[in-house]
Amino acid sequence: MEKAKSALMETTSSLKNLQLDSRPKAIIPSNSFTLSAKKSKPRRLLSLCLGMIGRHLEDIVADLTEIAAGFPSEIKLALVAIAKRRRLLNDDVLVALADTSWDILDISGSDVTDLGLAKVAQECSFLKAVDISRCEHITTAGVSALTCHCRSLEILRCGGCPRSDFTARRCLNILKPKLNDMEEESWEELDSMDIGNGAQSLRWLVWPRIDEASKMTLSTECPRIIVNPQPSPLGIRGVQVPTEALASIALDHAIVEDIDPRAWAVSVAPRRLDLVPSESNGAPELHIAERFRLAYLERDARLARKRAKSARQHKRRAWHEWLMSSDDAKSVALASQANKFS
Repeated sequence: MEKAKSALMETTSSLKNLQLDSRPKAIIPSNSFTLSAKKSKPRRLLSLCLGMIGRHLEDIVADLTEIAAGFPSEIKLALVAIAKRRRLLNDDVLVALADTSWDILDISGSDVTDLGLAKVAQECSFLKAVDISRCEHITTAGVSALTCHCRSLEILRCGGCPRSDFTARRCLNILKPKLNDMEEESWEELDSMDIGNGAQSLRWLVWPRIDEASKMTLSTECPRIIVNPQPSPLGIRGVQVPTEALASIALDHAIVEDIDPRAWAVSVAPRRLDLVPSESNGAPELHIAERFRLAYLERDARLARKRAKSARQHKRRAWHEWLMSSDDAKSVALASQANKFS
């Protein structure tokens, strides 16, 4: 009898703990299944072909100008992205693949110099977003050529290494749009390039390790340029931050998103930086000889326009002096005026 009572009590307690729900439960797929399904999506045939070319890109670099002559612009841009990741991107490769319809250019961490950047900027004048971060061979001369030829430049990425940070600090006067002082005698003698210069369309500047002095200079003298924007649902000053201006996303990410990463998965030796340790805070600093060289190039690029302008003014003054001192010149000038009124 006691065994029957204990069995009944166990059955009652089990029924109390039992939860009955007639509604069917929805089956929610796990994130791992979703990610695996996304990864298993087959790649496009074009992406597979680009991946194959990328694995053997070093074999066709010498003949890249002839091979890529008939390629569409997006194919050339993808080859630039692969060459950058394989540490094969230099002036020759970039110039061989340059296309006039490009609106973005990512050469970060490459061996492109001022000469290659100037040639591409002159050819691709519709560039709106450019990434020159970690480019050790680009100085103020290359940035000046970029802002001079690409009048629609809105996004610029720079810095990332000590030498590139130094170049960015030297380029503050180039990035700020300004009006020049005119010394001409009339508006007819002015050139359109003499009225204003600088990055007149620049709106977003991505400089991860910007110093406080440079940041304060930009915020006070050119508040239109937004430094290191962060994603926000409300935007910044009523304007949505473009994806190209986000430092967390590579500028050419969308171009190589569908290409197999094995196309550029090659072992490369790390670059050696000719830097000396700083005595103040232990951060790497440019060598004194390199700083002198960069300062000389900046000064030469800044004075080139002034020298050309002075030459034009000297030529006009010499013409006026000859016109006022020579009787023949006066007679020619009077005859031309008489012909205008006749």
